[in-house]
Amino acid sequence: MYTVAGEDARRAFTRGFVVVCVTAAPVLLSAPLFGTSWAGPFAPAIPVLAGLIAGGGSFGWWRFVFLKKRNALRQAFAEKGLDADRPTVGGLAAYYDAQLVLLRSEYEFLRSRRTRSAVRSARLFETTFGFTSEDPFECGPLNVAPGTPEMRALKERWEGRVLTRGAFGEMPPPLGLREDLAYRVFPREMTVPLELVTRSAYLKISCKLFRERYGRRACRAPEDVRQRAEKDLREYRALARR
Repeated sequence: MYTVAGEDARRAFTRGFVVVCVTAAPVLLSAPLFGTSWAGPFAPAIPVLAGLIAGGGSFGWWRFVFLKKRNALRQAFAEKGLDADRPTVGGLAAYYDAQLVLLRSEYEFLRSRRTRSAVRSARLFETTFGFTSEDPFECGPLNVAPGTPEMRALKERWEGRVLTRGAFGEMPPPLGLREDLAYRVFPREMTVPLELVTRSAYLKISCKLFRERYGRRACRAPEDVRQRAEKDLREYRALARR
């Protein structure tokens, strides 16, 4: 639902642009036949106005449908004692390893930016997923992979922090469409295409962080780090080709 809603603005813009082009054609063709007196100085504004009505109306309707579905989903979750706005309040069981690696890599990337918005977003990851800078997780290059014992240990570590905070009454902040558009924070069903995209995304972050830390010449990095970086790069290139 959130994935589809994230495309609403793009779809509305596309529809509005098409309506502008379709409306502009008869307006231009009518000039040689009827002149421009029928529309006067407002002729150029007709296609634009039609596009705004079509695009804005579509966006408003799609957003209304989204809000209606979201509220129904919230109510269904509440009836079962769950919180639809806090998907991690009961643990991380709904998240696949690949998505958690991506989220933790994004957290590492945000910490490296050191801007006010990045720090605020990193804090969101800490309170929602239990991430900390002391985790035995490295990105740039990666030191864990989905489905490994190391990843299971990390997941238990993060989940333990979230549950401990909940036991003391410290609830994670509510998440919504804005957070999901920025970081895909809600759990996803890992279909094969989505998993390939997810793996490609966190490997891209890892390669970027490696270049920032060691430059384009990997000889400055320790041997074990260089080997892991080469593995990340090979896997990323293979996924990009697929």
